[in-house]
Amino acid sequence: TPAPPPRKSPIVALLLLTLVAAGAVFFYLWRQNASREPVIAAPPLTQPPVVADTAPAILHPIEDAQSAAPPAEAKPLPALMVSDTTMQNTLADLFGAASLGKVFYEDAIIHRFVTTVDNLPRKSVPSRNLPVKPIAGPLLTSSKDENVSISADNAARYTPYVQLAEAVDARSLVSAYVHFYPLMQQDYRDLGYPNGYFNDRLIDAIDDLLAAPESNGPLQLLQPKVLYQYADPELEARSAGQKIMIRMGSENEAKLKAKLREIRREL
Repeated sequence: TPAPPPRKSPIVALLLLTLVAAGAVFFYLWRQNASREPVIAAPPLTQPPVVADTAPAILHPIEDAQSAAPPAEAKPLPALMVSDTTMQNTLADLFGAASLGKVFYEDAIIHRFVTTVDNLPRKSVPSRNLPVKPIAGPLLTSSKDENVSISADNAARYTPYVQLAEAVDARSLVSAYVHFYPLMQQDYRDLGYPNGYFNDRLIDAIDDLLAAPESNGPLQLLQPKVLYQYADPELEARSAGQKIMIRMGSENEAKLKAKLREIRREL
């Protein structure tokens, strides 16, 4: 069953998504052939057989973004396991020091970002891995007769995050992303994608968010148990990221999509 719109929305993950940029998930089909016929020995080969390269093609090489982004300071990268202090300083430079305690979680920063990006095109985003703190307060609803919908006032809960995302310079974000990309790629492979390419996955996540339908008119809700679900089955079946975009209100959605397009161009 698709995850219902939570009371603590993972929209915050979209904010960090505008910080930096992208990657890809590739799966393999392994084939095994068992023959019952007797094996006939072949003459020895004079050269070793040619083994096909099974690594997936890279669709969006990070080098393309690197050539377009302004050069970052040539500082050595920290080890992934001790990268939080460096990432905290980077976020403070991009968003202001005051945003660290209020907006961002300050531990496992790269892992939270990579995991969230990987899950946004899926049906749910685990809250334990969100890179940014949830929006305060419950989902605001309105009722008429027996119908429940998302209140027009609910969009205001997202506005501070969207404003923070709008204010960030896309080129500076991509430059920081390119600089720290080796750590993100390492974390992505540690998730279980040894041949995956994280930048491709981020592009996939951005494209999925941009494909979210516009939220025109009241969004009807159902509450079969504790949490709400979209009454429209087509909306409820969409990805976690798209349901976030829909829920934030049409004005916020349009602003965030504009920033995502800007970042995608830089990537």
